[in-house]
Amino acid sequence: MGSLIALLSGSPHALTTFLLAMAPISELRGAIPYAMTVGGMTWQQAYVIAVIGNFVPVIPILLLIGPLSRWLCRYPVFERFFNWLFARTRRKGRLIERFEALGVCLFVAVPLPMTGAWTGAAAAFVFGVRLRYSVPAIAAGILIAGAIVTLVVTGAIGFVGVHAPPAP
Repeated sequence: MGSLIALLSGSPHALTTFLLAMAPISELRGAIPYAMTVGGMTWQQAYVIAVIGNFVPVIPILLLIGPLSRWLCRYPVFERFFNWLFARTRRKGRLIERFEALGVCLFVAVPLPMTGAWTGAAAAFVFGVRLRYSVPAIAAGILIAGAIVTLVVTGAIGFVGVHAPPAP
């Protein structure tokens, strides 16, 4: 995430926030804290920009992951990567396997590493969740995850030893 921020130094904070939210590692879990601390944005601005940025890659991922993986699997290095990715997704995706679209939503909503929109879209593909169900499920998960991250950054809820400031 640091290298992406360094690459974007000098860019408007809103653009950096948007691009951080689009990126597969940081997603909105990195974009919202950046926007509110470094970017000086209000929680509302940070939330809206990060949620929109996080959703932008979802539909292209859902539409392209199948054809792209089939095409790239002609090459051994990509075949190994996709085999690893899909096997890992199957192992980690018991929630999605059991609850399908609701599972996708809950998976994306948990603001932990490797549980965001990118992984949720890959999991929806692997488990065969139809596009018309996976898109709203991922969108709902992004909205929930954004709310949780925003509440943590503002101090409204404590997380990992961080506690809300005392009331005045």
